[in-house]
Order: sequence, then C-alpha cells, then structure tokens
Amino acid sequence: MNTTASPVLFETLAAGNGKKLGLATLNAEKTLNALSMDMVELLAQQLTEWRDDASIALVVLQASGEKAFCAGGDLQNLYQSMLEHHASSEKNNVLGNPYALRFFEEEYRLDYLIHTYRKPILCWGHGIVMGGGIGLMAGASHRVVTEKSRLAMPEIAIGLYPDVGGSWFLNRMPGKLGLFLALTGASINASDACFVKLADYQLHHAEKPRLISSLRAQDWSENDEENHKLLSTTLEAAQQHSAFEAGPLRQHFDLINQLCAGARLEDIVAQITGLQSEDAWLQKAVAALTKGSPGSAFIAHALQSGCKHLSLAEVFRLELGVSLACAAGSDFAEGIRALIIDKDMQPRWNPAQLLDIPEDFEQQFFNSPWDAASHPLRDLAACPAPDKRLAA
Repeated sequence: MNTTASPVLFETLAAGNGKKLGLATLNAEKTLNALSMDMVELLAQQLTEWRDDASIALVVLQASGEKAFCAGGDLQNLYQSMLEHHASSEKNNVLGNPYALRFFEEEYRLDYLIHTYRKPILCWGHGIVMGGGIGLMAGASHRVVTEKSRLAMPEIAIGLYPDVGGSWFLNRMPGKLGLFLALTGASINASDACFVKLADYQLHHAEKPRLISSLRAQDWSENDEENHKLLSTTLEAAQQHSAFEAGPLRQHFDLINQLCAGARLEDIVAQITGLQSEDAWLQKAVAALTKGSPGSAFIAHALQSGCKHLSLAEVFRLELGVSLACAAGSDFAEGIRALIIDKDMQPRWNPAQLLDIPEDFEQQFFNSPWDAASHPLRDLAACPAPDKRLAA
C-alpha cells in the first residue's frame, strides 16, 4: 500500500476472473479520519474512475486506525471561514462564504455518488462513525458494523443539524427513531445501526482480513447486479460467526415513540427533557437535547417533518441551502468554538431557548438562495436513489 501522507490511500487487489477490488482508505488517524475538503475531492475522483473501470468488481471503503472510520467533517477550516464571513461586508449574504459553499456542495455530491453507485461498495464502519462519516457510509450498498462501532448524528451539539442526507435516511427509520436521534444526537451500537437501516451486516473486526481474502477468491462477474448478490452472499456467510446483543434504541423503541409523539416541537422537547430514568443511555440523550442548540432542534424537526416525500436529490438540494444559512448564522460557529476551539463546553446559543425563536426563523433557513435553474446541485437526478440492498 502507498505509505505517503495522502489523506486517502488507494490500491487495487487482484481477484477472481481477472477482476480487482478497489480499496479506498481514509488516512487521517490523528483527527479520527475527519472528512476534509482534500479527502472529499480525492474520493470523488477515484470512485468515478473505478466506476468507469471495467476491471473493478467492487469498492471497499475503510479507514486507518482502530478508533474511527470517520468522526465527522473537518470543522477547523469551516470555522475559520465562518469567522471571516461574519466579519466581512458580505455577512448578510448567505452565499458570501465560498469555502462553505464548496465544502458542502462537494461533500453532498460525493455522498450522492455513493448512494447511486452502480457497483457494490462495501463500507467497513469500525469505531466512531459520526456526521460526515455516516454521510459516506449511508449510501454504500453493503455496510458493515463491528463490536466497536458507535454511530451518531450529534450536530445539535455544534449548532448544525443532521445533514449529509440525514433528512432522507433518518426519515426512513422505524417509528420516531430518526427524529429522536436528530434531536438528541444519541450514539448507537452495531445492533441498533442494523435495526434502523444504517448498516446491513454485523461482523467482528478481527474477521476483516479473512473477509478480504474471501472476496479476492470469488469469481466476480461482468454484471454489476450479479456482483451485488455475490458480495451479499459472502457477507452473510461471514456474519454467521458473529452475535451482537440488541442495543438501547431497540430496547426503548416504544418509549421513544411515546416521547416523540405529537406534531409540536415544544411538546416533544418537553417530553424528552422531562424524562426521569436511571438508564445511562437515556440520561445522556436527555442531557444532549437540554444542552444543545434550540435553533438546531427547530431545523432538525422541520426537516424531519417536511422531507418525508422528497427524493434524495431534492433533500441534498434543500440541505445545501440550509447548511449555508447555518454557516452564515451564529450558532454553528459558536458550537464549534465551545466544543472544539476553546473547549469550554459553554455555548451561547441564539436563540437561547425554543420560546425565543422568532416567527421568521424558518424563512432564514428554508428560503433557497437559488432558483431551480441556478442551483449548484441542479444536475442531481430527480428520482429517488435506488435501494441497492433490495436488489442484492
């Protein structure tokens, strides 16, 4: 394997029938493989090349290190771009931050490419998988989680919302679980990830070398659909040796549905934050919502309510405008400051509570700065992304 300091490493492995496996490895272990602009660009370029290369049977998306697949987006450069934007003469222009526009547009394009990829993509989601990491993983055709996997969309803690298609895939979870995860940023394990359809297979991390060897030994086809089925069969056989207990999300399914019942966000927040429980996982979820950005809770709830019938492409177009509005506002930068820069864990949210949210708040975030003809993501297909897992 290439040992340079590239933030993503690429290699191909010989496999059956003269085919190859394409391996893409996130290579920023010190930052828990946080997704940077360079990583997005490298992945998009190589995945496009492999998509059009007839010798590549499937792609494996993985990461270096034992702690994380990807802990989210690289927020340092975004934070600096927001500070510069807020101090500029363009501070009232949602399109006045070119770095944020470029980052979110290219990240969402990459996520959409993965969702709509013709060839199988096996994502090995070991360790921490959060935010932008889930964006990479969610669209892969075959998603593996391990005994160390911890998945979350914790954006409420930094004044953002579950983007990278979260308005689409959270809406497809059982019951009210997607809304609960959006509001609390709760972390889930491998079993729960499969339960809510963020993952497909549960394997012990030690099984990975054996799995790669097995994949190399398979007789891969010229037909993408056949390769999807062959990868599924191989993973199902490997999974027989793994057993994982049900996670807290599934255990508390009925309670979560009760807590998130009702149409008014104020009622849902009151029900969750008013919960009295000795369960440590539930206590952490309640604390995260209590301390999180009220504006983020408002945006997340509005998107979960309003995106139920939108295609994936429509969701990404909507999220791009909302994310730029978050970058132009105050909470996103303030959340990063409190959590990552100063680490004082004392964010000063504006508005400070749900009751303070002004009537025009929704317009600030959901009025698109583009018309249909000028939208940066106008070329994404209008139809829903194919569910490759059904075909496989």
